This record gives sequence, structure tokens and C-alpha cells, in this order.
Amino acid sequence: MSYVDGFVIAVPTAKKDAYLEMARAVAPVFRKHGATSVVECWGEDVPQGELTSFPLAVKATPDEGIVFSWIVWPDKATRDKGNAKAIAELEEAGGMMPDDTPFDTRRMIMGGFDMVVDQ
Repeated sequence: MSYVDGFVIAVPTAKKDAYLEMARAVAPVFRKHGATSVVECWGEDVPQGELTSFPLAVKATPDEGIVFSWIVWPDKATRDKGNAKAIAELEEAGGMMPDDTPFDTRRMIMGGFDMVVDQ
């Protein structure tokens, strides 16, 4: 089964266009290095929870939107090699995470997952 890198990010609503521009620029690089899919979703119905929620998890403020995204790879080995190559290429081209990144990288949640159901 496939391997998935997942992300939850709080992005200032005023920087949505800058975020989307960055996302559109990096997606082809990950695809070039083996990713089968790169998906970016802007939250439309993301309620604030009392104990847990996407907004609480990333400490979102009222002026921020929630981004839920993932990169699908054929397997973890392809991900490990492809991710390293993609990041190196992006850093060489001026940095994947420039100083003016349109979100606070310290509040990004990310992880790698083995896909166990895909129907």
C-alpha cells in the first residue's frame, strides 16, 4: 500500500494567495521525485473544539485558515528517497521554507503514515 505524508497548518487568511502560490510551486517538485499525488485543502467547515480540533492543534487564531494537506507516495522507500531529493532541489532553488513563509512553521503538524485502507 501507499505511504502518506500528512500536514495540518494554520495560515493567515491574508496570506492565502501566497500560500497557494508556494504550494503550487512545490507540488511538481515532489511529483518529479516520485510522489503520486499532492493535495492541498483550505478549511471551509473546521469547528473549534473544546478539547481537540484542527484549530486547537495548530493554535489557530481567528484570522487564520486551516490547511489540511497530504502527499501520497508509492511506498516509504520511495518517499524517503524522493522527499530528500525534492527538499534538496527546493533548497537549492532558494529554499523550501523561505524567511517569508506564509505560515508559522513551528505550529505545523506533520507525520508519515502507512495507508491501511484505500477504497
